[in-house]
Amino acid sequence: MFKAILIDKDDTGYRATLQDVHEAQLPAGEVRVRVAWSTLNYKDGLAMTGKVPVVRSFPMVPGIDFAGTVEESSHPDYKPGDAVVLNGWGVGEVHWGGLAQQARVKADWLIPLPAAFTPRQAMAIGTAGYTAMLCVLALERHGVTPAAGDVLVTGAAGGVGSVAVALLARLGYRVVASTGRPSEADYLTHLGAAEIIDRAQFSAPGKPLAKERWAAAIDTVGSHTLANVCASMRYRGVVAACGLAQGMDLPATVAPFILRGVTLAGVDSVYCPRPERLQAWQRLATDLDPALLDTITHEIGLGEAITTAGLLLEGKVRGRVIVDVNR
Repeated sequence: MFKAILIDKDDTGYRATLQDVHEAQLPAGEVRVRVAWSTLNYKDGLAMTGKVPVVRSFPMVPGIDFAGTVEESSHPDYKPGDAVVLNGWGVGEVHWGGLAQQARVKADWLIPLPAAFTPRQAMAIGTAGYTAMLCVLALERHGVTPAAGDVLVTGAAGGVGSVAVALLARLGYRVVASTGRPSEADYLTHLGAAEIIDRAQFSAPGKPLAKERWAAAIDTVGSHTLANVCASMRYRGVVAACGLAQGMDLPATVAPFILRGVTLAGVDSVYCPRPERLQAWQRLATDLDPALLDTITHEIGLGEAITTAGLLLEGKVRGRVIVDVNR
C-alpha cells in the first residue's frame, strides 16, 4: 500500500482525497518508480479542483511531474536504482501521475535525472522550469539575442515566470517582469528582473497595434494579455506562448503579424519530443543558478496538496511548489 491523491467523479460529485492505494491498482507501464518528490503546477490545481476538465478518466492520481528511483523495469534503458524524472506525457490527466508515493509509466516518458540536480532540485524546476527553458530555446531559435532589447515575462511571479526571469537574466537579457502582485517586486528583482510593471496594462482589451516596446516576450497568461503583448512587440519581435492563466481565448488581430512581422511561437511541454526535452534539461543544468531554487520554492507535504491547489489557482502562491510525497 502507498499514499496517493486520488481524484474521482460520480453521482455524488467531483472530489480529490488522500488515500491508501494498493500497488496492484497502478496502471500498466514498463517502469515502476518509487517517487521521492513531485510538484504542484497550475494544471494540477485545475485537476484537483475540477474547475477545468483536465482529468480525462477516473479515478486519477494527479501530478504532471515526479522524480524518484526505479524499483522495477522491463525496459533495457532503466534498471532498479536509477534516478529518473518525468514531465508531462499526459500523466495526471489520462495516466496516473506523480502526487503519490509510487508510479508506473512507460519508459519512453522518463529521462535520467541530470547529474547537476538532486531529485528535490529537479522538482523545484519541474514542468514549470522545463517549460521556461523551452520558451528561451524558442526565442533563441528565432534569433533573439540580449542585444535585441527588452524581454517581457508575463505572470512573472508564477512558476514558469519565475524560472524564465532567472534564466533570461543569467543569459544577459534585460528582463521586464509583469505581475499583478506588487509585493513581489523584491523577489523578482532578486531573480534578475531589471524592471517590474503592473499586469493591468495588458489585461483589458487593447488596440490592434500599440507602441513598439518588446524585442521578445514569454507569455504564461493568454487571452487579452497575449493579444496586447503581440500588439506592443517591436518589428520582427518574437513571443513564446505557453500558458492560459487569464484564459484560452486570443482576442487579437493579424496586424502585429502582417505589419510588424511578429512571430508567435507556441510552446508545448507535455508531448515535446525527447531530444528537445534532453536539450532543455542540459541547458537548465548550465544556465539556471541552483542557488535560486530555494528562493523560488515552497515545500509542502502530500497531505497539503489539495488545499494548496486552490490557493495556486487564486494566484496566492509564489514561484514553485514542491511536494514531499513521503510526508
